Amino acid sequence: MQRDLFDEEHLLFRETVREFMAREVVPHHGQWEKDGIVPREVWKKAGELGMFGFSVPEEYGGAGITDFRYNAVILEEIMRHGATGLGFSLHNDVMAPYLVDLTDDEQKQRWLPGFAAGELITAIAMSEPGAGSDLQGIRTTALPKGDHYLVNGQKTFITNGVNADLVVVVAKTDPTAGARGTTLLVVERGMEGFSRGRNLEKVGMKAQDTAELFFENVRVPTANRLGPRDGEGFAQLMNNLPQERLSIAVAAVAAAETVLEQTIEYCKTRQAFGRNLGSFQNTRFVLAELATETEIARHYVDKCVRALNARELTAVDAAKAKWWTTELQTKVIDRCLQLHGGYGYMMEYPVARAWLDSRVQTIYGGTTEIMKEIIGRSFGF
Repeated sequence: MQRDLFDEEHLLFRETVREFMAREVVPHHGQWEKDGIVPREVWKKAGELGMFGFSVPEEYGGAGITDFRYNAVILEEIMRHGATGLGFSLHNDVMAPYLVDLTDDEQKQRWLPGFAAGELITAIAMSEPGAGSDLQGIRTTALPKGDHYLVNGQKTFITNGVNADLVVVVAKTDPTAGARGTTLLVVERGMEGFSRGRNLEKVGMKAQDTAELFFENVRVPTANRLGPRDGEGFAQLMNNLPQERLSIAVAAVAAAETVLEQTIEYCKTRQAFGRNLGSFQNTRFVLAELATETEIARHYVDKCVRALNARELTAVDAAKAKWWTTELQTKVIDRCLQLHGGYGYMMEYPVARAWLDSRVQTIYGGTTEIMKEIIGRSFGF
């Protein structure tokens, strides 16, 4: 079926992103996977092309456009080029709403120009060693002390954790108040007592810097709080999670489509028992099933993008998109690897790298089980 999500300006922007990927990313991504990190210069080059901060007002260096279709273009091109080391989606899709919608004029002036230019790399610190999907279980504290907070605690699995200049930290300003005691604070590179641990070694996404963060009596000015008062952090997180989960779903479908296309081409040329793999009924049936489910997922996710642009995307709709597409991504890639036979297990084949990179998709941003719980609760049980 014809896809009609994008307009002409989005297609032109896709060409810009595609050229950037071919020139600045693809030739170097293998080395970045060995290094475990993407150089900061790549972020700056992307910023020069206007790939960051679409919703940032023009006076602060952004495009002043609230249209998630531009974000989707970048996500799709990243996945189609297998460039999972780029933490652009965390920066664009997750962090932008916090820094655009929750900041005052002074904060916007301080942070948004660098954000849009790719000069200030961002991260959000939610997960802790003892609290992943359970955000109410966090133990990091930010105790108010006049004109500042004293932040103490530890975070883990933080995307962009090594490169980040600005980290939105989820902390308890009132540990006795449950969810209502949670506040979001921006911790900046160089603040005394803020340190980074290991660049964590992961199963996949090898070029993506993912770190542990430590906070030991970090003095964070009250001027770095997001929102006008303490205790609003949990509500702020809940408000922005649907966009984060849709971002993951967009990437999941693009990854599934890419590997499926590659596998179809492989089956046209690979010989087994004197015949092309595609001539076997089992091969055709497997590919038919995967193609059907992937296209259905594509149209649901595109509808979710439209809903987000219209400010109509619900937490339940986003949860449905997130769990279904990520589980589908792992299924599609696993079955495509099987069709590659032994070659599918070789890292020189894109399907092998995609298989490794896909496994985390059903975990971060809220596990499949949490997504189903969100949907199940909507029935009023």
